[in-house]
Amino acid sequence: MKKAALLAAGESTRMMPLSANVPKHLLPAAGKPFIFHTLNALREAGITETLVVYGYHGEKLREAIDSEDWGKMSVSYVLQEERKGTAHAAGYVKNFAGDDTVLLMNGDVMTGPGTFTGLIDYHEKNSFELSLSVFPIDDPSPYGVVAVEGGKATNLIEKPTGEQMVSNLVNAGVYAAGEALWEAIEKTELSPRNEYEITDSILMLIKKENVGVFTIPSWWLEIGRPWDLLEANERVMREMKGRISGVVEDGAVLKGEVTVKAGATVKSGAYIEGPVYIGEGSTVGPNCFIRPYTCLTRNAKVGNGCEVKNSLVMDGASIGHLSYVGDSVIGRKVNFGAGTITANLRHDDRPVSVRVKGKSVSSGRRKLGAIIGDNVKTGIGTLLAPGVVLHQDARTGIGVVVEKDIGAGKLVRVSQKQSETDYKKG
Repeated sequence: MKKAALLAAGESTRMMPLSANVPKHLLPAAGKPFIFHTLNALREAGITETLVVYGYHGEKLREAIDSEDWGKMSVSYVLQEERKGTAHAAGYVKNFAGDDTVLLMNGDVMTGPGTFTGLIDYHEKNSFELSLSVFPIDDPSPYGVVAVEGGKATNLIEKPTGEQMVSNLVNAGVYAAGEALWEAIEKTELSPRNEYEITDSILMLIKKENVGVFTIPSWWLEIGRPWDLLEANERVMREMKGRISGVVEDGAVLKGEVTVKAGATVKSGAYIEGPVYIGEGSTVGPNCFIRPYTCLTRNAKVGNGCEVKNSLVMDGASIGHLSYVGDSVIGRKVNFGAGTITANLRHDDRPVSVRVKGKSVSSGRRKLGAIIGDNVKTGIGTLLAPGVVLHQDARTGIGVVVEKDIGAGKLVRVSQKQSETDYKKG
């Protein structure tokens, strides 16, 4: 199996505001767009041709991928102009596949070592029409649950209710597929959501009792909401080996696996506990504390007296002096005024909730700070409650306490009455 196809056309609405200006597949994990980690893994698994089905902000996706050297693996593209569901997207792969079996996967999935080589080997040793990958998780209810018997899939239930929880194995969105799937897609009808669902196509093949099931041997993650980026970043950084290519001044302390890319500077007094990634052109310090699983991408800045912990700080963002950023995702060209603080823990220790598409959703995380869109600016002394979202181009004034999300382009200021007295007579 030498061909792979990535479905990466979706509009990424659940990832807002981080996806307002780019497709979510270009959002970072450990210093590079998370789709790059997938492409690298495909190349290492022996894939020589990869097709990317693109749509939302597609030209930015193409430009970013084409800026990299993928060695012996070629990358081509097909535009999904009208997006009508996952089966509709997968149908664009048929011509690329020809008579070959391809490794087909959702572009918003990340997975650990052994997945692609294992699936390819599994499929090639058997005579299944389709091999789908599964992964066991504690709460499979938001996903498609796969029932398995004798190594074959016997059912696939989307978002199962309690009595439908036939297993804890979820459909991982990574398949070895060929002609049988393309034929099933052509027979697939519109779902109640008015989309063509690939799970409906797969169910047709399951009923023919010839769909194999491969269990992912390491880790798996679907990146659908902003806090998933923190998990993806941590997963990749656990395997990261540090490398110092930039400038580290005397008096800075680096412990563990720390990467400082060329053109980056770590100033005196900075204390960094790896794994930490400091990207090209970034500046850290002086006199600041960078804690594990922090990633600064290109041209980011962390100023004097700051602490940053387990956070993603994207291109051109600046964390002003005396600020604290914990368990947060900070978009491009954000500017934190001095003394901006992100709270990341509820007093009752319950999981932090975030509003996604207008609804409050539990992140499942005990610690989660703020989600900050591109070009946000905070005034000095801004305090951000756990799980708040500041949408792109939002602003806060001096000393604002943010307990509710701020919409795109909106300004929040403190309303106060200012009086004046003669203190000498007080």
